[in-house]
Amino acid sequence: MKRYLFIVLLAISFSVQAQSNTGNYKYIIVPEKFSFLKQVNRYGLNTLIKTFFEEKGFTVYFDNAEIPQEIATDRCKALAADLQENNTMFVTNVTLLLKDCRGAVVMKSKPGKSREKEYETSYNLALKDALTSFNDFKYVAGNPSVVSNQAPTNANAEVKTTPLPVNQPVAAKTEAQEALLYAQPISNGYQLIDATPKIIMTLLKTSVEDCYISNSGSMNGIVIKKNGNWFFEYYKNNVLVSEKLSIKF
Repeated sequence: MKRYLFIVLLAISFSVQAQSNTGNYKYIIVPEKFSFLKQVNRYGLNTLIKTFFEEKGFTVYFDNAEIPQEIATDRCKALAADLQENNTMFVTNVTLLLKDCRGAVVMKSKPGKSREKEYETSYNLALKDALTSFNDFKYVAGNPSVVSNQAPTNANAEVKTTPLPVNQPVAAKTEAQEALLYAQPISNGYQLIDATPKIIMTLLKTSVEDCYISNSGSMNGIVIKKNGNWFFEYYKNNVLVSEKLSIKF
């Protein structure tokens, strides 16, 4: 029971850490040219990224532009965008990264893919596909807000948590989630998608078999297998909620 409670606390602490890592950034720096391309703003990818995050409320600059004194003297106040390419013979495949001033990856998109033959069209479609991972990533002036389906990459950082009451009732969620979710492997666990496909939840591996730290975007908890069934368990108003899931690995 103590180990089970520890995992729940750990899941909540990851949520706190993710907010602290991404919620305080107002600025994003976009390079004028990505390393795998030879020309500035090739295929309009750099402009596409800049426009996307500006629409999310961020202040975005190209790295060759004049930037305000606030971030010129302290680049740690800004995130830096980077685009990685992993193409195959028939598929354009790009991944967008947001890094802090030390080069650590704070947010990472899913691989954006396109099978179009024409380069400009293919790269644009692949990037737009990758950017869907950031649909809920936004900045509101005076109240930064980040909601992401991607797991925080520095999940091993030390955080302080306040223990939750041990003897809390367990509330079984009345509306069972009947839709089948498909588990797609990621570097440190899985992402659960529906038939749309849409990312519903992220699962992070733990040292306990069949137990994952989970983030559904609005709730953080654990996904655990009990008696052959999967359950998403989280605290709501100090009550432990247990929601049955149908997952295909």
